[in-house]
Amino acid sequence: MTQEKIGTQEKTGTRETTSFVYVTYIVSTPDKVFEAITRPDVARRYWGHENVSDWNAGSTWEHVQASGERAVKIVGKVVETAPPSRLVITWADPSEAANPASYSRVTFDIEEYDNMVRLTVTHDELEAGGGMAKGISKGWPIVLSSLKSYLETGRPLDIFAKPKAA
Repeated sequence: MTQEKIGTQEKTGTRETTSFVYVTYIVSTPDKVFEAITRPDVARRYWGHENVSDWNAGSTWEHVQASGERAVKIVGKVVETAPPSRLVITWADPSEAANPASYSRVTFDIEEYDNMVRLTVTHDELEAGGGMAKGISKGWPIVLSSLKSYLETGRPLDIFAKPKAA
């Protein structure tokens, strides 16, 4: 698997933002990758959460914990959808949903690449140094690795695994 992470920072008004870009190559089809992101029953298998929406532009979406109390962990709106090649959503902690400045943006670009798919996930408009930026910088690499493993082998990774003590 090839995975690149690029963090950039820029100042917009008084708010300093950062962005991350993750590129992953998956032996799959664009339809299957798009479905894995947008179908709750598939996302739960490799992410431990369900992405719930009707996926129409302007609709809300929720990132719901698949087990236990089924807590809503992330909320947002669908900005753009062009199955199976592109999905753009906003992303915020539910406790900050009323604050427009708390939202970041996630873009999923899915392109055919020989006999595989190149998935580019861009998470931008994040508050630099904020908790969400720190969380996603650790979260996206394992979620995307689990997605790749699941689509290629049928077995996801344990995304909640912790590093082994030395």
